[in-house]
Amino acid sequence: MTGIFGVSIQGLFGQLLVGLLNGSFYAILSLGLAIIFGLLNIINFAHGAQYMMGAFLAWIGMTYLGVSYWWALLLSPLLVGAFGMLLERGMLKRLYKLDHLYGLLLTFGLALIVEGLFRYRFGISGESYPVTELLEGGENLGFMFLPKYRVWVVVASLVVCFGTWYVIERTKLGSYLRAGTENPELLQAFGINVPLMITLTYGYGVALAAFAGVLAAPIFNVNPVMGSNLIITVFAVVVVGGMGSILGSIVTGIGLGLIEGIVKSGMIANLLSAAFDSVPVAGSIVYPIKLLFSPEASAVTIFVIMAIVLLVRPAGLFGRER
Repeated sequence: MTGIFGVSIQGLFGQLLVGLLNGSFYAILSLGLAIIFGLLNIINFAHGAQYMMGAFLAWIGMTYLGVSYWWALLLSPLLVGAFGMLLERGMLKRLYKLDHLYGLLLTFGLALIVEGLFRYRFGISGESYPVTELLEGGENLGFMFLPKYRVWVVVASLVVCFGTWYVIERTKLGSYLRAGTENPELLQAFGINVPLMITLTYGYGVALAAFAGVLAAPIFNVNPVMGSNLIITVFAVVVVGGMGSILGSIVTGIGLGLIEGIVKSGMIANLLSAAFDSVPVAGSIVYPIKLLFSPEASAVTIFVIMAIVLLVRPAGLFGRER
C-alpha cells in the first residue's frame, strides 16, 4: 500500500481532515474568546458552557419544536448571544475595573452552574442530532472518503472567522470597537454609545460559541460536558496565538488542529524513529520527545507546543506585550 513515512495515504488524509475539522472548532471558539478578552478584558471561562448551550438549543428545537438545522444555525446563536448580553449587563459590567481574576472566577462559577443544570435535566449520556438531508453522504475521492457535512463545517467556520476578522480590522465599526477599548471616554464624547457597544460585542463573542455548538451537534453527541471537555484546549490555542489577537486565534486554531491530526496519524513519531533510532545515544535522548508526539499522546501535543511558545515568546505568536 502506498504511504508516506510509514503512514498510508488514506490514513494520513483522514487524520488531516479530522485535524482540519477540530482546527475549525478551535478557531471559531478561540476567536470568540479573543474578541471578549481583547476588547472587553474579560477571561470568559463560560465559553464552553455557551458552546454547549448552542448545541442543546438546536437539539431541543429539533426534538420538541420541529426546528430545522438551518433555522437552528440562526436562532441558537441569537438566543445564546442574548443570554450573554443579559449576563454582561447584570454581572460582568461590575467587574471591568477589577483584576482579570474576578471575571475568570465569576464566569467559571457560571459555567459550573449552567453545566450542572443541564446535567440535572438531560443526564450525561448524550443526545444524537442527525445530519441535515442536504449535507448527508459524501464524495469518494479515490484516496479517501470526503463527508459533505465536515466540508460544510470547515467552510462555514472559515467564512465566519475571516469575515469577523475583516470587520474588526478593516471597517469603521471595527475601528470604533478598538478605540472603545483604548479610550472609551473620548469615544463617548463623539456620541458613540460605548456601554451598548460593549454589550453587543460580548453578545457576539458568545453567539460565536453557540454557532460552533450547532455546527458540532451532528458530529458529536450533544451532552452537558461537551464544552468543558474542549475549553481547556481552546484556552491553550488562545495563549499560543496571543491573548486578544483576532488573527492569531484563527491561524493558530487551524494550524494546531492540523498538527494534532498529523501527530495522530503517527507520521512525526515515524520520522523521529527513522532519523534517530539507528544512533544509540541520540535515539535514547529523543525517546521522550517521540513519546510526546506519538499518536496515543496526540491530546497533549497542543499543550507541549503551548509550553514551548511560552518559553520562547510569552505574549504568544501574534500577541503584543502589554
